[in-house]
Amino acid sequence: MTPQSPVPSLVVVTRRRVLRGLTIAAAGVAAAGPRVFGQAPSLITAPGVRPVVTDGVASTLVGEDAAVVWARADRAARMIVEYATTDTFRNVRRVVGPSALESHDFTARVHLTDLPRGQRVFYRVSFQDLSDIRQFSEPVAGQLGTAPAPRARDVSLVFSADTVGQGWGLDPAFGGMLTYASMLDAEPDLFINLGDAIYADAPVQAEVRLDDGRIWKNLTAEAKSKVAETLAEYRGNYRYNLQDAHMRRFNAAVPQLTVWDDHEVRDNWYFERRLEDDKRFTVKSVALLAARARQACFEYTPMPFDAVDPERLYRSVRYGPVEVFLLDHRSYRGANSTNRQATPGDPSALMGAAQVAWLKRALVASTATWKVMASSLPVGLVVRDFPDYFEAVAQGDPGGPLGRELEIADLLRFIRDENIDNVVWITGDVHYAAAHHYDPARARFTEFSPFWEFVAGPLHAGTFGPNALDPTFGPEVRFLSIPDGMKPNRPPSDGLQFFGRFVVEAKTEALRASLHDRGGRELYTVTLPPGRR
Repeated sequence: MTPQSPVPSLVVVTRRRVLRGLTIAAAGVAAAGPRVFGQAPSLITAPGVRPVVTDGVASTLVGEDAAVVWARADRAARMIVEYATTDTFRNVRRVVGPSALESHDFTARVHLTDLPRGQRVFYRVSFQDLSDIRQFSEPVAGQLGTAPAPRARDVSLVFSADTVGQGWGLDPAFGGMLTYASMLDAEPDLFINLGDAIYADAPVQAEVRLDDGRIWKNLTAEAKSKVAETLAEYRGNYRYNLQDAHMRRFNAAVPQLTVWDDHEVRDNWYFERRLEDDKRFTVKSVALLAARARQACFEYTPMPFDAVDPERLYRSVRYGPVEVFLLDHRSYRGANSTNRQATPGDPSALMGAAQVAWLKRALVASTATWKVMASSLPVGLVVRDFPDYFEAVAQGDPGGPLGRELEIADLLRFIRDENIDNVVWITGDVHYAAAHHYDPARARFTEFSPFWEFVAGPLHAGTFGPNALDPTFGPEVRFLSIPDGMKPNRPPSDGLQFFGRFVVEAKTEALRASLHDRGGRELYTVTLPPGRR
């Protein structure tokens, strides 16, 4: 996997020009399969003989000079990645990657290291047929930006959650997943996907009648005709979403940092849960479902593998003045309950002792100006697991910390005591957008420094809310995106889909946080200066 030729250090193509090219390419993807970028292999063969890159390309960052590139083939094939710092691929470097085989649904990834810092890197992926090694796919291109030097330029990221939920699938007549197009128009350096990237427990019907009498006509697929239980069905949920041209164009242009939540498996899941009363499922063990879902998540998400702990999802990524801490609130949690345990430990865990210990060490070691806590669940919003259990941190009790709040209280106290500045939380899950400010002056538990939490979503799912706020950590609503008395489960066509955006200004390192609707319109903004508040 050693690169074979040097990469020039000068970027000669503007990012806006490349994004326009990817926009044009998306139309080709939707209409006629993968788009050809750059120089195709010289071998000419009959249609259908060559391998095909089936679902576009995607990437993630694993360091300030390293990335993972992902793609899927239509057959057993070897992945090849070429990359350079110009879109003409002058002085290209070539990495021969792993084989895409049936065992991982023909998905594969290549780890790129020693990338030039502060550069836009253009890559193209092709596959070599393992049955006939003379045959190569047409290449499909993408791009990513490596971390800039301190204060070299502004840095931006977008975040949201919840894709194809509550039966709202892909209807081309309503424009597809337009929130992805609006996020791409914001030209972010990074995308943080805060979970519910699929709704494995939410089939889609062919037609849904809207309140105004129009018909929402979903694209249908076998994998979305029932709840997912087999590995093939979980994989099929990811492939269903990847039919959308906006998502594929976005994936090709913006590296993504991903956490998972409940709908990747089943609503409000935990390992101990049994589904004896849910007639939709023939598999009753959530632990078995979760094992299959986790494999599909790794296969279809461009995240790195941890050699020591292959099932680990939590990690952190530094990008200039920002370090993103990707939290796993599923793999180590205790069972959902009334959430009123008086002592910390396994029954009331959310992240678990090992992950919390890692997070504390990583926060202390971080030299980034801004520490972004990417959480699939909110801190102060009450999220119920009906009838009497609770799914997230809070349970609405007006007193001090209980249950999962104990773990958060310990972490907030640690952040204060270690003088860790500029910690901001982002989350999804509740299917609306909001800005919350937490202050010990309003709180029942007071041993923490004030902080902000920004809520965003859904990307393409039903809109709900608002949820009640628990007073334990003193939250105050500074912004709410949905109207009073809104009917629940509003379709994407109503426009109530939301994403968040952070921009860190190079000169001052102030963080400008904003919340946007499906069309990209800015609904709320606040600028946070660096330093203790």
